[in-house]
Amino acid sequence: MRVRAQIRILPDGRRLHLHDGPIDLIIEAFGTAAQVNLAYQAAATRFVTVLDELCGELIFLRQPTQVGAPKPDGVIAKRMVAAVAPYCARTFITPMAAVAGAVAEEILASMTSAATLSRAYVNNGGDIALHLTPEECFVVGMVDLPHHPSLFGKAELHGDEPVRGIATSGWRGRSFSLGIADAVTVLADRAATADAAVTIIANAIDLPGHPNITRVPARDLAPDSDLGDRLVTQNVGDLSHEEIAAALDAGVGVARSLLGDGLISAAALHLREATEIVGSVQYLPRSPRPFSANHAISALGG
Repeated sequence: MRVRAQIRILPDGRRLHLHDGPIDLIIEAFGTAAQVNLAYQAAATRFVTVLDELCGELIFLRQPTQVGAPKPDGVIAKRMVAAVAPYCARTFITPMAAVAGAVAEEILASMTSAATLSRAYVNNGGDIALHLTPEECFVVGMVDLPHHPSLFGKAELHGDEPVRGIATSGWRGRSFSLGIADAVTVLADRAATADAAVTIIANAIDLPGHPNITRVPARDLAPDSDLGDRLVTQNVGDLSHEEIAAALDAGVGVARSLLGDGLISAAALHLREATEIVGSVQYLPRSPRPFSANHAISALGG
Protein backbone atom coordinates (compact mmCIF):
# COMPACT_ATOMS: atom_id res chain seq x y z
CA MET A 1 0.00 0.00 0.00
CA ARG A 2 1.38 3.40 -0.98
CA VAL A 3 2.39 5.74 1.82
CA ARG A 4 -0.06 8.63 2.13
CA ALA A 5 0.90 12.14 1.11
CA GLN A 6 2.79 14.19 3.68
CA ILE A 7 1.12 17.49 4.58
CA ARG A 8 2.57 19.97 7.06
CA ILE A 9 3.01 23.62 7.84
CA LEU A 10 6.68 24.59 7.70
CA PRO A 11 8.43 25.93 10.84
CA ASP A 12 7.99 29.53 9.66
CA GLY A 13 4.25 29.09 10.26
CA ARG A 14 3.40 30.61 6.88
CA ARG A 15 4.13 28.06 4.19
CA LEU A 16 2.52 24.71 3.46
CA HIS A 17 4.62 21.72 2.41
CA LEU A 18 2.98 18.92 0.40
CA HIS A 19 4.99 15.85 -0.52
CA ASP A 20 4.00 12.64 -2.29
CA GLY A 21 6.51 10.49 -4.18
CA PRO A 22 8.31 12.70 -6.72
CA ILE A 23 6.00 15.68 -6.12
CA ASP A 24 7.24 18.23 -3.61
CA LEU A 25 5.35 21.51 -3.27
CA ILE A 26 5.98 24.65 -1.25
CA ILE A 27 2.91 26.86 -1.03
CA GLU A 28 2.30 30.28 0.42
CA ALA A 29 -0.95 32.24 0.37
CA PHE A 30 -1.67 35.82 1.43
CA GLY A 31 -4.98 37.06 2.77
CA THR A 32 -6.91 36.91 6.02
CA ALA A 33 -6.06 34.01 8.31
CA ALA A 34 -9.44 32.41 7.66
CA GLN A 35 -9.05 32.62 3.87
CA VAL A 36 -5.49 31.30 3.94
CA ASN A 37 -6.69 28.37 6.04
CA LEU A 38 -9.42 27.61 3.51
CA ALA A 39 -6.90 27.78 0.69
CA TYR A 40 -4.51 25.39 2.43
CA GLN A 41 -7.31 22.94 3.18
CA ALA A 42 -8.34 22.97 -0.49
CA ALA A 43 -4.74 22.47 -1.62
CA ALA A 44 -4.27 19.49 0.70
CA THR A 45 -7.57 17.90 -0.34
CA ARG A 46 -6.74 18.14 -4.05
CA PHE A 47 -3.12 17.10 -3.57
CA VAL A 48 -3.83 13.64 -2.15
CA THR A 49 -5.42 12.60 -5.48
CA VAL A 50 -2.78 14.03 -7.81
CA LEU A 51 -0.17 11.26 -7.96
CA ASP A 52 -2.67 8.45 -8.46
CA GLU A 53 -4.37 10.51 -11.17
CA LEU A 54 -1.09 10.95 -13.06
CA CYS A 55 0.01 7.36 -12.59
CA GLY A 56 -3.25 6.20 -14.11
CA GLU A 57 -2.23 7.76 -17.44
CA LEU A 58 1.55 7.52 -17.13
CA ILE A 59 2.07 5.29 -20.17
CA PHE A 60 0.28 7.85 -22.35
CA LEU A 61 2.08 10.81 -20.75
CA ARG A 62 5.50 9.32 -21.48
CA GLN A 63 4.79 8.98 -25.19
CA PRO A 64 5.77 11.70 -27.69
CA THR A 65 2.97 14.17 -28.27
CA GLN A 66 1.62 14.08 -31.81
CA VAL A 67 -0.71 16.33 -33.75
CA GLY A 68 -4.22 14.90 -33.69
CA ALA A 69 -3.42 12.29 -31.03
CA PRO A 70 -6.13 11.21 -28.55
CA LYS A 71 -6.57 13.40 -25.49
CA PRO A 72 -5.99 12.18 -21.93
CA ASP A 73 -8.77 11.99 -19.36
CA GLY A 74 -7.32 13.76 -16.30
CA VAL A 75 -7.46 17.51 -15.74
CA ILE A 76 -3.73 17.77 -15.04
CA ALA A 77 -2.85 15.53 -18.00
CA LYS A 78 -4.92 17.78 -20.26
CA ARG A 79 -2.97 20.81 -19.00
CA MET A 80 0.28 18.99 -19.80
CA VAL A 81 -0.76 18.08 -23.35
CA ALA A 82 -2.01 21.60 -24.07
CA ALA A 83 1.32 23.05 -22.89
CA VAL A 84 3.50 20.86 -25.13
CA ALA A 85 1.19 20.83 -28.16
CA PRO A 86 2.79 23.91 -29.82
CA TYR A 87 6.12 22.06 -30.06
CA CYS A 88 5.16 18.54 -31.10
CA ALA A 89 5.29 19.20 -34.85
CA ARG A 90 8.81 20.63 -34.67
CA THR A 91 10.62 18.46 -32.12
CA PHE A 92 10.42 15.48 -29.82
CA ILE A 93 8.47 16.30 -26.67
CA THR A 94 6.24 14.38 -24.29
CA PRO A 95 3.61 15.75 -21.90
CA MET A 96 6.03 15.04 -19.04
CA ALA A 97 7.90 18.19 -20.08
CA ALA A 98 5.08 20.16 -18.44
CA VAL A 99 4.14 17.94 -15.51
CA ALA A 100 5.60 20.07 -12.71
CA GLY A 101 4.01 23.27 -13.96
CA ALA A 102 0.67 21.58 -14.60
CA VAL A 103 0.56 20.17 -11.06
CA ALA A 104 1.39 23.59 -9.60
CA GLU A 105 -1.39 25.15 -11.68
CA GLU A 106 -3.97 22.62 -10.55
CA ILE A 107 -3.19 23.04 -6.86
CA LEU A 108 -3.29 26.83 -7.19
CA ALA A 109 -6.65 26.61 -8.98
CA SER A 110 -8.07 24.61 -6.09
CA MET A 111 -6.88 27.30 -3.66
CA THR A 112 -8.25 30.29 -5.54
CA SER A 113 -11.58 28.52 -6.08
CA ALA A 114 -11.95 27.97 -2.35
CA ALA A 115 -10.65 31.25 -0.91
CA THR A 116 -10.20 34.96 -1.57
CA LEU A 117 -6.46 35.68 -1.69
CA SER A 118 -4.44 38.75 -2.56
CA ARG A 119 -1.59 36.63 -3.86
CA ALA A 120 -0.31 33.07 -3.67
CA TYR A 121 2.24 30.76 -5.20
CA VAL A 122 2.65 27.02 -5.60
CA ASN A 123 6.27 26.07 -6.15
CA ASN A 124 6.87 22.60 -7.57
CA GLY A 125 10.63 22.24 -7.60
CA GLY A 126 11.22 25.61 -9.25
CA ASP A 127 8.18 25.52 -11.53
CA ILE A 128 5.82 28.04 -10.02
CA ALA A 129 2.17 28.95 -10.49
CA LEU A 130 1.24 32.44 -9.32
CA HIS A 131 -1.93 34.20 -8.22
CA LEU A 132 -1.70 38.00 -8.10
CA THR A 133 -4.34 40.67 -7.77
CA PRO A 134 -3.59 43.80 -9.83
CA GLU A 135 -2.01 45.77 -6.98
CA GLU A 136 0.29 42.97 -5.79
CA CYS A 137 3.76 41.84 -6.86
CA PHE A 138 6.30 39.08 -6.33
CA VAL A 139 10.09 39.12 -6.50
CA VAL A 140 11.57 35.93 -7.93
CA GLY A 141 15.17 34.86 -7.36
CA MET A 142 16.96 33.11 -10.24
CA VAL A 143 19.82 30.74 -9.38
CA ASP A 144 22.18 28.54 -11.35
CA LEU A 145 23.27 25.74 -9.00
CA PRO A 146 20.75 23.36 -7.42
CA HIS A 147 22.89 22.18 -4.49
CA HIS A 148 24.89 25.36 -3.86
CA PRO A 149 22.55 28.14 -4.99
CA SER A 150 24.15 31.16 -6.61
CA LEU A 151 21.83 34.04 -7.41
CA PHE A 152 22.39 35.40 -10.93
CA GLY A 153 19.43 37.74 -10.94
CA LYS A 154 15.89 38.42 -9.86
CA ALA A 155 12.71 39.49 -11.57
CA GLU A 156 9.85 41.61 -10.27
CA LEU A 157 6.40 40.44 -11.36
CA HIS A 158 3.37 42.70 -11.03
CA GLY A 159 -0.28 41.78 -10.86
CA ASP A 160 -1.26 44.07 -13.72
CA GLU A 161 1.01 42.07 -16.05
CA PRO A 162 0.07 38.72 -17.64
CA VAL A 163 2.80 36.50 -16.17
CA ARG A 164 1.37 33.77 -13.91
CA GLY A 165 3.90 31.03 -14.49
CA ILE A 166 7.64 30.60 -13.93
CA ALA A 167 9.81 27.61 -14.78
CA THR A 168 13.51 26.85 -14.44
CA SER A 169 15.58 24.16 -16.15
CA GLY A 170 19.22 23.26 -16.58
CA TRP A 171 21.50 20.24 -16.76
CA ARG A 172 22.23 20.39 -13.02
CA GLY A 173 18.55 20.25 -12.05
CA ARG A 174 16.41 17.37 -10.89
CA SER A 175 15.21 16.61 -14.44
CA PHE A 176 17.33 15.52 -17.38
CA SER A 177 18.40 18.05 -20.01
CA LEU A 178 19.70 17.60 -23.53
CA GLY A 179 21.54 20.93 -23.29
CA ILE A 180 24.30 22.46 -21.18
CA ALA A 181 22.62 25.53 -19.63
CA ASP A 182 23.33 26.05 -15.95
CA ALA A 183 19.86 27.57 -15.70
CA VAL A 184 17.12 28.94 -17.91
CA THR A 185 14.21 30.75 -16.29
CA VAL A 186 11.08 31.40 -18.35
CA LEU A 187 8.12 33.65 -17.58
CA ALA A 188 4.80 32.87 -19.24
CA ASP A 189 1.07 33.22 -18.75
CA ARG A 190 0.80 29.80 -17.09
CA ALA A 191 3.13 27.51 -15.17
CA ALA A 192 2.63 24.55 -17.53
CA THR A 193 3.30 26.79 -20.54
CA ALA A 194 6.51 28.06 -18.93
CA ASP A 195 7.54 24.50 -18.03
CA ALA A 196 7.26 23.24 -21.61
CA ALA A 197 8.99 26.31 -23.06
CA VAL A 198 11.91 26.22 -20.65
CA THR A 199 12.59 22.62 -21.64
CA ILE A 200 12.79 23.58 -25.30
CA ILE A 201 15.07 26.56 -24.65
CA ALA A 202 17.40 24.74 -22.23
CA ASN A 203 17.81 21.86 -24.70
CA ALA A 204 18.83 24.35 -27.40
CA ILE A 205 21.73 25.77 -25.36
CA ASP A 206 24.27 23.26 -26.51
CA LEU A 207 27.57 22.48 -28.21
CA PRO A 208 26.90 19.16 -29.99
CA GLY A 209 29.86 16.81 -30.05
CA HIS A 210 32.03 18.92 -27.71
CA PRO A 211 34.68 16.69 -26.09
CA ASN A 212 34.35 18.34 -22.67
CA ILE A 213 30.65 17.53 -22.34
CA THR A 214 29.69 14.15 -20.88
CA ARG A 215 26.40 12.63 -22.00
CA VAL A 216 24.73 9.30 -21.33
CA PRO A 217 21.47 7.73 -22.51
CA ALA A 218 18.61 8.79 -20.26
CA ARG A 219 17.51 5.16 -20.01
CA ASP A 220 20.82 4.27 -18.33
CA LEU A 221 20.02 6.65 -15.49
CA ALA A 222 16.28 6.05 -15.29
CA PRO A 223 14.99 2.98 -17.17
CA ASP A 224 11.48 4.39 -17.41
CA SER A 225 12.52 7.88 -18.59
CA ASP A 226 10.34 9.37 -21.30
CA LEU A 227 13.58 10.40 -23.06
CA GLY A 228 14.54 6.80 -23.77
CA ASP A 229 17.99 6.49 -25.38
CA ARG A 230 18.41 10.23 -25.97
CA LEU A 231 21.70 11.53 -24.59
CA VAL A 232 21.35 13.72 -21.51
CA THR A 233 24.05 15.96 -20.07
CA GLN A 234 25.91 14.74 -16.99
CA ASN A 235 28.92 17.04 -16.88
CA VAL A 236 30.19 20.18 -18.58
CA GLY A 237 33.93 20.79 -18.51
CA ASP A 238 36.01 23.76 -19.58
CA LEU A 239 34.49 26.02 -22.22
CA SER A 240 35.99 29.04 -23.91
CA HIS A 241 34.25 32.40 -23.88
CA GLU A 242 33.50 31.94 -27.57
CA GLU A 243 31.93 28.53 -26.95
CA ILE A 244 29.79 29.87 -24.12
CA ALA A 245 28.59 32.68 -26.36
CA ALA A 246 27.81 30.25 -29.19
CA ALA A 247 25.79 27.96 -26.95
CA LEU A 248 23.82 30.85 -25.48
CA ASP A 249 23.20 32.29 -28.96
CA ALA A 250 21.54 29.03 -29.97
CA GLY A 251 19.21 29.26 -26.98
CA VAL A 252 18.52 32.94 -27.55
CA GLY A 253 17.41 32.20 -31.10
CA VAL A 254 14.87 29.66 -29.85
CA ALA A 255 13.69 31.94 -27.04
CA ARG A 256 13.14 34.81 -29.47
CA SER A 257 11.12 32.51 -31.71
CA LEU A 258 8.90 31.47 -28.80
CA LEU A 259 8.53 35.09 -27.76
CA GLY A 260 7.46 36.01 -31.27
CA ASP A 261 4.90 33.19 -31.24
CA GLY A 262 3.46 34.47 -27.95
CA LEU A 263 4.42 31.34 -26.04
CA ILE A 264 6.57 33.13 -23.45
CA SER A 265 6.81 36.61 -21.95
CA ALA A 266 10.54 36.56 -21.18
CA ALA A 267 13.49 34.30 -20.52
CA ALA A 268 16.83 34.52 -18.72
CA LEU A 269 19.50 32.16 -20.07
CA HIS A 270 22.56 31.49 -17.91
CA LEU A 271 25.77 29.58 -18.66
CA ARG A 272 28.84 29.98 -16.49
CA GLU A 273 29.17 33.72 -15.84
CA ALA A 274 27.18 34.82 -18.87
CA THR A 275 23.47 35.70 -18.89
CA GLU A 276 21.24 36.63 -21.83
CA ILE A 277 17.78 38.16 -21.45
CA VAL A 278 15.02 37.75 -24.04
CA GLY A 279 11.77 39.68 -23.79
CA SER A 280 10.51 42.35 -21.45
CA VAL A 281 11.13 41.67 -17.79
CA GLN A 282 12.21 43.82 -14.89
CA TYR A 283 15.45 41.87 -14.51
CA LEU A 284 17.88 42.93 -11.80
CA PRO A 285 21.34 41.31 -11.94
CA ARG A 286 23.21 40.00 -8.93
CA SER A 287 21.86 41.49 -5.74
CA PRO A 288 22.89 41.26 -2.07
CA ARG A 289 19.27 40.53 -1.13
CA PRO A 290 19.22 36.91 0.14
CA PHE A 291 17.30 34.20 -1.65
CA SER A 292 17.43 30.51 -0.71
CA ALA A 293 16.41 29.44 -4.20
CA ASN A 294 17.31 26.46 -6.34
CA HIS A 295 15.87 24.00 -8.84
CA ALA A 296 14.48 21.84 -6.05
CA ILE A 297 12.92 24.53 -3.84
CA SER A 298 12.99 28.11 -5.09
CA ALA A 299 12.17 31.00 -2.77
CA LEU A 300 9.68 33.71 -3.58
CA GLY A 301 9.61 36.96 -1.70
CA GLY A 302 7.50 40.03 -2.14
